[in-house]
Amino acid sequence: MGRYSVRLPSVSGRSSFAYSITAFSNLPKRVNGVLSFGHIMTEMTLELVSTAKCYEGEQRVYRHHSGTLDCDMTFGVFLPPAALEDKPCPVLFFLSGLTCSHENFIQKSGFQAHAARHNLIVVNPDTSPRGVEIAGQDDAYDFGSGAGFYVDAKLEPWSKHYKMYSYVTQELVDVVNANLPVVPGKRGIFGHSMGGHGALICALKNPGLYQSVSAFAPIANPTQCPWGQKAFAGYLGPNPDDWALWDATHLVSQYESTPQELFIDQGAADNFLAGKQLLPENLLAAADGNDHIQTIFKKREGYDHSYFYIATFVGEHIAYHAALLTAVA
Repeated sequence: MGRYSVRLPSVSGRSSFAYSITAFSNLPKRVNGVLSFGHIMTEMTLELVSTAKCYEGEQRVYRHHSGTLDCDMTFGVFLPPAALEDKPCPVLFFLSGLTCSHENFIQKSGFQAHAARHNLIVVNPDTSPRGVEIAGQDDAYDFGSGAGFYVDAKLEPWSKHYKMYSYVTQELVDVVNANLPVVPGKRGIFGHSMGGHGALICALKNPGLYQSVSAFAPIANPTQCPWGQKAFAGYLGPNPDDWALWDATHLVSQYESTPQELFIDQGAADNFLAGKQLLPENLLAAADGNDHIQTIFKKREGYDHSYFYIATFVGEHIAYHAALLTAVA
């Protein structure tokens, strides 16, 4: 175990300041001026794009070059009041849905008031690589730009850049650990729709990486719905066995590791629920047959798939994560 000190940019007219953070064996090492995270080499340079005071904390946006995705990426960071006083806080990652960037959750959900109350750092990345040149990536809302599906693509030309799973579960975690005052081992993840799918698979494929998991209206069984089938065929190829490795329902049915609780939230008036794009019932059925998985399922009468729905219940989700992330082991 060691310590790693990073100087962050000056904000709001104050002098720049440094965080000294305790880290474990995945502490990045500098090789010829470049930080190595084992699976990649990436410049550890964060550019502060914007900052705004919010509920006595700060809502920031950072940009950095991702070695995993081979492009520049932007992500949001909410620092609660305690973090601004250099006090380590648990961190909660939010993954957004189709067509979104990092901006939607920041601007529409109202999560900051709840994160400030519970002193949680909240990090929300983009939904796909940006600024790369791939023919056809902007042709459809549900594939390519804004639709990375949190998988690691196997097919060319997507496999060079579209590795959102590795970016979220490895590189972004390392960047956050090295640059923000987080409590080691106190990490949660949640998301919406495609991002709900992402949150579920990131947790299920990495037992112990996240201590809390929840999802708003997740694409819970993508191998069985049009959205998932299109994305998986395009990124992974035609083999259904390859698809299953990225399907939360399949992963739940096979899960045999550390007991995991999944909080699933669903609007009853969601047109994508009626259109069989989400299929939470399949995931719940798989969990019923697995003693290693516990589920909380809340169906919200009258609520649809929109950010009005998320804004209504995001406080409940953040309180849920806070209770698990601040619990004494």
